[in-house]
Amino acid sequence: MRKERQAFSREFKVEAVRLLEEGKKPAAEVARELGIRRNQLYKWKEATDKQGGEAFPGQGRRKSTGTQAEEISKLKRELERVKEENEILKKAAAFFARELK
Repeated sequence: MRKERQAFSREFKVEAVRLLEEGKKPAAEVARELGIRRNQLYKWKEATDKQGGEAFPGQGRRKSTGTQAEEISKLKRELERVKEENEILKKAAAFFARELK
């Protein structure tokens, strides 16, 4: 299952890049401590190098609107229902398997 996309503040990104540039720890360790992927850290550094103080101006990707958002919401509800039904069927199968012995 896919995880929900995380949103990081501008300050968080700037501080992460500062820690990377400080060079006291390897990039992998900095990323692990911050709970992000190493390649994301490098992308943030690249954006900072290219855009300087103008890096990270917005709030990331815009949320989907209209019918696409409705469809996603509908599919999430249906997925939860199917998962619940699946769990019930697993328990029923285990119960009847015990009864047959």
